[in-house]
Amino acid sequence: MPETPEPALRVALPVPLPRLFDYRPPAGERAGADWIGCRVRVPFGRGEGEQVGVVVAVGPPEAPPDSLKPVLARLDTEALLTGELFESLRWAAGYYHAPLGEVLATALPGPLRGGQELPETARFGWRLTEAGLAAAKGPGREGKPRQLLLALAARALGEDLLDTQIPDWRAAARSLAQRGLAERVALAGRPEPAPVASAPELMRGQADALAAIREGQGFRALLLEGVTGSGKTEVYLQAIADALAAGRQALVLVPEIGLTPQALARFRSRLGVPVLAYHSGLADGERARAWTAMSRGEARVLVGTRSAVFCPLPEAGLIVVDEEHDASYKQQDGIRYHARDLALVRASKLGVPVILGSATPSLESLHNALQGRYRHLRLTQRAGRARPPAVRVLDVRKRPLVNGLSEELLAAVGACLARGEQALVFKNRRGYAPVLICHDCGWSAHCKRCDAAMTVHTGGRRLVCHHCGARATPPNACPDCASLALMPQGAGTERIEQALAERFPEARLVRVDRETTRRRDAIGKILEDFGEHSGILVGTQMLAKGHDLPRLTLVAVVGVDEGLFSADFRAGEKLAQLLIQVAGRAGRAELPGEVVLQTHHPEHPLLNTLLAGGYPAVAALQLAEREAAQFPPYAYLALLRAEAPTEGDMQAFLREARDEFSPREGLWLNGPMPAPMARRAGMARGQLLLGAGQRAPLHAALHDWLPRLQALKSARRVRWSLDVDPTDLY
Repeated sequence: MPETPEPALRVALPVPLPRLFDYRPPAGERAGADWIGCRVRVPFGRGEGEQVGVVVAVGPPEAPPDSLKPVLARLDTEALLTGELFESLRWAAGYYHAPLGEVLATALPGPLRGGQELPETARFGWRLTEAGLAAAKGPGREGKPRQLLLALAARALGEDLLDTQIPDWRAAARSLAQRGLAERVALAGRPEPAPVASAPELMRGQADALAAIREGQGFRALLLEGVTGSGKTEVYLQAIADALAAGRQALVLVPEIGLTPQALARFRSRLGVPVLAYHSGLADGERARAWTAMSRGEARVLVGTRSAVFCPLPEAGLIVVDEEHDASYKQQDGIRYHARDLALVRASKLGVPVILGSATPSLESLHNALQGRYRHLRLTQRAGRARPPAVRVLDVRKRPLVNGLSEELLAAVGACLARGEQALVFKNRRGYAPVLICHDCGWSAHCKRCDAAMTVHTGGRRLVCHHCGARATPPNACPDCASLALMPQGAGTERIEQALAERFPEARLVRVDRETTRRRDAIGKILEDFGEHSGILVGTQMLAKGHDLPRLTLVAVVGVDEGLFSADFRAGEKLAQLLIQVAGRAGRAELPGEVVLQTHHPEHPLLNTLLAGGYPAVAALQLAEREAAQFPPYAYLALLRAEAPTEGDMQAFLREARDEFSPREGLWLNGPMPAPMARRAGMARGQLLLGAGQRAPLHAALHDWLPRLQALKSARRVRWSLDVDPTDLY
């Protein structure tokens, strides 16, 4: 009988190939089940190339055993990826039709992906040196360093406790360390309980929602729909407290980095345990420590953006997805996963409840609630004494506008300032103006690499493409007719800020957009400095959600009209969500709020529906339209995108891809067609759209289609990707 070959290690590597790679274990070792889930360093490619991969199986090699290369090093003594997380990642690879190695690499923080050892997760704190103790007894200049010095005078304090007691203490700690007054030390033992703020009395709707969450056992999907300011976060907090009391962990997803500081501060003050953060604004080492602490069960609560959905939960008790409708949960490059959907899959495999919270739920989640797949919980009243803001529509047709602002809107801002309150002027377009045009001949400044106009920045002194990042200096004269009549057309946040500064020179004025918030925790620091002073905030959608400003009583929305006319079938849903979210910033405390919508189309059906029936009416209308048109959630889509330096290569690939598709009953294929932006960053772009009425036939078709695409010679001349459940068609 032929001799049975030694089992090989089947390794998933972070390469864009849908296969596993066989290796033999190092000399003197035998491949066994204890290797599965461990990272290994292996030779790969020509020369001295190496890769770090994960062993996902052990079995007979597909190639002759003598041809297999040995593993260079086993990096983990125990499996790093196990159990539910391993199975969820396998599910994600299958559902999104992505290479398993790339999915596993996406789930790991950078240092672990690169093969580094698991970091130490010991608690650290700060204590005073002998010089620091002496300095604390003497006089000193007031400030954060002095505040921290006095706080540490009695005893060393853990960093988790400092987070709750002294905001922005880290800069002060560095200052004390540089002067030899304080030092960072490892702390032994469990973290001491932090002072816990008392929980407010729940309103009836909140109490009913919490009771529903507490009912039953195991996996349950709950859609918590609550008007802005209704106290959804309080429901989260008490549900998380229940999980902690049962000795379980909780994961909270938020859509943007800017929301994490406020969420962390509130959660830390209420839960009495260290609450870790996980998002791209943190250093690689911090993310690796948080991931490892959750993996070991040492950390109990994690708050993070979409990538946090990959953190291990060995003692899971609850998953929360706040602002579940937000498009930020969809990854738009690499592995195009949706964190909300993956959170649902993980909760199901873990057997724990998942709460999807939003004032404006996605139509997919609403449809699932209507179908009985989710339990639908509603909070219809604002918490405390807060009342919904009054909404006023300003018809600006035939009325003069100053930098995009009407006199009525400016008067409303002035009245707000006169009362000593705060106003938010919302414009979802950054920069000074959307385009630079010639008033004489109509020429406009376009990006040479994209089918898009360049945005005017810094008061007209710079042109920037918001799609590829190209920059240029505006010409002195029109390149077409030599006219000097070059004019910025339209208004962005910079221009509105300038106009408001000229009109209200004494007012405190702060702009919040991508340009002003590049630094870590910038939004939180800006809003903390703004405080409760009377003034004006000018900003984009960064300010539309999550932030709580008690003295903000006026929200003025400029430029509603851009979202009323769009070819995107999701445009109506997105605009309604944005308007409801930004309007919800007004009147969240005891002061009454007002929302002013400035528009040239006051009779538009979407606006009328929104004003008459709120978001539920818009959602019902949009769902009916989607059903008639067979768009999601009544159909399932996959988008094949392709881009190449030349139009010919891109079109050739898409035509061959279409020809390789095998028609099936219940499926349809549209294209090739140009992308909505047909040229971006110098690349010609096109796409094929595949749809089906049922999910299973769509995935079966993709499973058969993808190997044929990968075998096409034309595929080597293009960059292509598959997006399952695309949130936009760009």
